[in-house]
Amino acid sequence: MIAFTFPGQGSQASGMGEPWKDHPSWELVGEAAEVAGRDIEHLLLEADQETLTETRNSQLATFMMSMIVLDAVERTGVEPAFHAGHSLGEYSALVASGCVSFEDGVRLVTERGNAMQDAADARTGTMFAVLGLDDDKVELACGRTDGDVWVANYNAPGQVVIAGDPEALELAAAQAKELGAKRAMPIKVGGAFHTPFMSPARDRLRKAIADTEFRDPNRPVFANVDALPHPTADDWGSLMGAQLTSPVRWRQTLHNLADAGSTVFLELGPGTILTGMAKRTVKGTTTISISTPGDVDQLLDSLSNATETGGVHEGEYLYAIERLVVSPSTGVFVPLAELDNGTELAPGQLVGHVGDREVRSAFTGTLQGMLAVSGERVTTSQPIAWLRTS
Repeated sequence: MIAFTFPGQGSQASGMGEPWKDHPSWELVGEAAEVAGRDIEHLLLEADQETLTETRNSQLATFMMSMIVLDAVERTGVEPAFHAGHSLGEYSALVASGCVSFEDGVRLVTERGNAMQDAADARTGTMFAVLGLDDDKVELACGRTDGDVWVANYNAPGQVVIAGDPEALELAAAQAKELGAKRAMPIKVGGAFHTPFMSPARDRLRKAIADTEFRDPNRPVFANVDALPHPTADDWGSLMGAQLTSPVRWRQTLHNLADAGSTVFLELGPGTILTGMAKRTVKGTTTISISTPGDVDQLLDSLSNATETGGVHEGEYLYAIERLVVSPSTGVFVPLAELDNGTELAPGQLVGHVGDREVRSAFTGTLQGMLAVSGERVTTSQPIAWLRTS
């Protein structure tokens, strides 16, 4: 079974959108910019690393890259059995599962980034990574410290992040080293995330959450707060509010995903941080990071190899040789009259029109059939045609 995982703040990089600007999935950037009231294209193409490090920028930019990659992967026909995201990535997971609409996801991430930025500016805080020490001993180091310091992320075996007041963190880091930690080092972030320091952001975000419509996800989403799957809409409003001041239980989430049957972990978005954590945490699984169009092309080969070695089994949401042509917009679909089943399509070849927008194949493949009929009203990203690669 395949799990889609989505990275959080810290995975962003300057120019990370450049490989995607001519890809069909790039259209999401314009749609999101209208909702957010931000120049997202500038963030993804031109913003420098210092600008992207600001919380209000890094969260929106990282979320958008995950959405672009998700859209591109969905066009190939690969589907997950489960979703999960690290911190901010949980919002990507909720959109990917259909629990939250894309527009609401953009709105929530924009508000989350602004609220967390303001909370961090109001109270100085930071984070330290503690390496080579068991979780309980890291908790003990925090408990021994007379100051505001807490565990913020349980990332992987021997990799825990603590957060709080800078002076208290220095003391807790010294305690961790006394207890056997190999290293305890500061992380370049703008605040003490996932601690009580984020309480003002939590209270502010709750107002935006209250205006959000939640739907039952099409696949279970595992939550940061308790590392458990939540297959219905009922819990997500409270979980999203609690997440800002609760530790991210990512190591526990990875174990629970594996226990639920996940044998392939796909990281959708910038960077490879989650892929590294999965390799350390769940042995004997396939871990793949996807951040460029080239990675999407290689994905199907990787999944095919996983199938041959027993990593993925037939019937578990894997369509390794199938690809989909999807609608670029909402409108009435009119196919080209000369296209028949068996027609060989090349990248960029015209398939039809949705309103006045051209529908072109992004792939090489043999047309197996049209999934929309002439005159049918279709929506953005709705499958139009089904291709099979050689």
